[in-house]
Amino acid sequence: MNGTIPHIVQYQGSKRKLAPQILQYMPKKIDRLVEPFSGMAAITVAAAYENRANSYWINDLNAPLVSILQEAVNSPQKLLEEYTAVWTEQFSCNDHVQHFYDVRDRFNNGEQTPANMLYLLARCVKGAVRYGKNGNFNQSPDKRRHGTRPDTLAKNIYEISNLLRGKTIFSSADYHEILRKVSSSDLVYMDPPYQGVTNVRDNRYYAGVPFDEFASSLEILNANNVDFLISYDGECGGKAYGEDLPESLGCKKIMLNAGPSSQATLLGKKSTTFEALYVSKNLIPFFEPIPYQFSLEELAI
Repeated sequence: MNGTIPHIVQYQGSKRKLAPQILQYMPKKIDRLVEPFSGMAAITVAAAYENRANSYWINDLNAPLVSILQEAVNSPQKLLEEYTAVWTEQFSCNDHVQHFYDVRDRFNNGEQTPANMLYLLARCVKGAVRYGKNGNFNQSPDKRRHGTRPDTLAKNIYEISNLLRGKTIFSSADYHEILRKVSSSDLVYMDPPYQGVTNVRDNRYYAGVPFDEFASSLEILNANNVDFLISYDGECGGKAYGEDLPESLGCKKIMLNAGPSSQATLLGKKSTTFEALYVSKNLIPFFEPIPYQFSLEELAI
């Protein structure tokens, strides 16, 4: 993958850095790529950058995230103008941190515009979307910075628009609804909430994704001959996280090298994070792990 893949904003949990590895397990040409848990759609953008699919379907239960992507693709100038207006406001205030809270209050009181959501993401700690029990966005600002400059944002937004405009549909629905509508000509990439949040209300997606329920939905995809890839949990410092998906699904589990653990680094330790990628059974015969990827047997997990 040559060049730099464009992205709109930092987003915690994004697979942007892992995209080159994940795309190794996709066919070179796909009819339609579907992301039921898109987040900021890093895999869709990466696939479009390589012209892997004829069309794309971006979905996330978090509707304000989808609204950013939809406006970036279909109305990039409008998004940039509105974001610039919000971003510039902070410099006419005596307190740019308070400005973040003011925008957050607007957002929580009904002004859930793409520009407001984008500004909150651009300025909040670690680009992490967080909601309280009342459904309000409750993440704090990173006080060290002012968020992405509009002129920096413009290049990426226009490039993403050029890649996806006229080829992409957008929705904000429960993943079950999306999986009921896919067909054997689709490839589904899923990055669901990891298992640490499956049995509780997830503050990114408003609802958890119970393990057994998710596994059952994959059985249906297999029965309908729909190919899929799933990013799901992993391993760090010799400790595995999460239960493996059932062997009955026939998937191959590959451990992708995600690099040094930032949390371990903060604690003065050196640990490498590996994230699991499950490859559905129909895709397995066509792909082999590339050198910096590892099977479970090689990791002796």
